[in-house]
Amino acid sequence: MLCHGEGLLSSLTALLGVVLALSRSPALACLLTAGLYLALHLFSLEPAAPQSAQRVLRPRGAAARIAHRGGAHDAPENTLAAIRQAAENGATGVELDLEFTADGVPILMHDEAVERTTDGSGRLCDLTFDEIRRLNPSAKHRLWSKFQGEKVPTLREAVVESMHHNLTIYLDVKGHANQAVDALKQLYLEFPRLYNSSVVCSFMPDVVYKMRQADRNVVTALTHRPWHLSHFGDGTPRFNSFWKHNLYMMMDVILDWSLHSFLWRLCGVSAFLIQKNFVSQEYVRHWSSKGIQVVAWTVNTFAEKSYYESVLESSYITDSLVEDCDPHY
Repeated sequence: MLCHGEGLLSSLTALLGVVLALSRSPALACLLTAGLYLALHLFSLEPAAPQSAQRVLRPRGAAARIAHRGGAHDAPENTLAAIRQAAENGATGVELDLEFTADGVPILMHDEAVERTTDGSGRLCDLTFDEIRRLNPSAKHRLWSKFQGEKVPTLREAVVESMHHNLTIYLDVKGHANQAVDALKQLYLEFPRLYNSSVVCSFMPDVVYKMRQADRNVVTALTHRPWHLSHFGDGTPRFNSFWKHNLYMMMDVILDWSLHSFLWRLCGVSAFLIQKNFVSQEYVRHWSSKGIQVVAWTVNTFAEKSYYESVLESSYITDSLVEDCDPHY
């Protein structure tokens, strides 16, 4: 099954044609293409059992409503208050961001620095857990006065709170692949219930691959937004340099092709978390035929949510469970 999908065959055929055109050597083109085919066969990881993936991704047999960063519009993002608020507002799950302090403590934080969401400053890699614990993660939120006394939570605290409210947990790993995998392995050992109530996801294929290597029972997903290497979430170019911008756009094209052609097989994922602008009925059907669930983000209007639930029958990640809002980047 791993090496005979229509998408993979068409990709390998295209690769064969490109190498043949560039090298003008049929032998070299066939050798390189066969080598890639063999490598995929040898190193691809099987996804989690379909029954486990179904329980996690469609916990109530229907499209799941996942609160982005705990519901960043409704409460301060990546806090215990956000998790509680998401449960109260009717979420079936929460998406939480995993990062690490300078002294290696796994915490919830989206950015590499603390300025955007707290009353502090500095990079996570320069701040100890004790220093971060003194910060106020509600300071910059529009409802800050309603959420006094919040602290930046540890990963364990957030998981315990989520399980208390019977929420599915989407653990979004921002980086530090080896460190994250070690922390998550310990978490799954301590709380075996997570195998049926959580998914590990990341923009970085190496994180997902290493997680599947470490524990084949964990449900995993790849996260993707086309052009994310060259553009920020709001569409603004990341780089002022013409050459650097275009180089990263080329890398975006290669990454997008790789994810949709073979990286999903290699990593053994059960779901694709894709930016909503690129989701369609055809896209959902395409991945469903391969046993892959599509989860869109961030779906923030009532009309969009209704479309995902009733037409696409697809799960979605949202910034608010109670009202329409702009996306939180």
